[in-house]
Amino acid sequence: MSDNDDIPFNRAFALQPGIVDEPVPGVRRVLCANPSPFTFTGTVSYIVGRGQVAIIDPGPDDPVHLAAVLDAVRGETVTHILVTHTHKDHSPGAAYLKQVTGATVYAEGAHRASRPYYEHEKVSTESGADRAFVPDEQLRDGDVLGGPDWALEAVPTPGHCANHLCFSWRERGVSFVGDHVMGWSTSIVAPPDGSMPEYMASLDKLGRRDEQLYFSAHGELIPEGPRYVRHLIRHRQARETSILHRLGKGETDIPTMVRAIYIGIDPRLATAAGYSVLAHLEDLVGRGIVTTDGDPVFDGRYKLARA
Repeated sequence: MSDNDDIPFNRAFALQPGIVDEPVPGVRRVLCANPSPFTFTGTVSYIVGRGQVAIIDPGPDDPVHLAAVLDAVRGETVTHILVTHTHKDHSPGAAYLKQVTGATVYAEGAHRASRPYYEHEKVSTESGADRAFVPDEQLRDGDVLGGPDWALEAVPTPGHCANHLCFSWRERGVSFVGDHVMGWSTSIVAPPDGSMPEYMASLDKLGRRDEQLYFSAHGELIPEGPRYVRHLIRHRQARETSILHRLGKGETDIPTMVRAIYIGIDPRLATAAGYSVLAHLEDLVGRGIVTTDGDPVFDGRYKLARA
């Protein structure tokens, strides 16, 4: 979401929409042509295994992309459709793929917010929630799905949204990390769908696991995944410090903090940055470090709590 020297971003991604490649044995990928400031070059759908396969993140309801995914598995049997989370660039394509293949759709659950909505709360238009999605089967922490030559473990990683899952292929040292970890940018955490405390806990959880190679839903694969996660954790800690530094100058609002903290940000991302600041402020209010009148919302004013 911002250009940060402290994170080793990789914005080189040569994969073209509709082209199938196999970056490691047993993992194929197809890029959807839905580029944007939030999706980078587009959403990547993954095909795991050979013969009897799983498709991870079918992507949006895009006929061209879905046709490319189906063409990639021609002559094979799709047994599982896995969804990392219910955003419109990830889950809507599952319904069509299920209709064509008869495969079972798995996810953590339907879309939900990380906390109850506050009265009169302004909700981010960037959330892109797919509220129509309902999985056939709900997955819990540690559930394992498999085929003849693959096995994927469900790893709940809430934060980007409440029902976010990663899928770990332990035997290969690989994790499919959805939007929880991206190599090209930081992830958006936008309350009430997103939660900064949950996001940080999920980063820590993933970083303590053994998988080293991460496949993100946007951009290139991420080597040394746990090391990269530590960069993300330090970045969020630094962002919190910047917010507290600005509040040390006096009471202010979120747009003012965005202008002070996100120097040179793409204007199209300013609102998303504001929701990321809100996520930090919500956490800081909950910890008693920052105060606001009423609930911590986007339009509120914030100041440091005084001992």
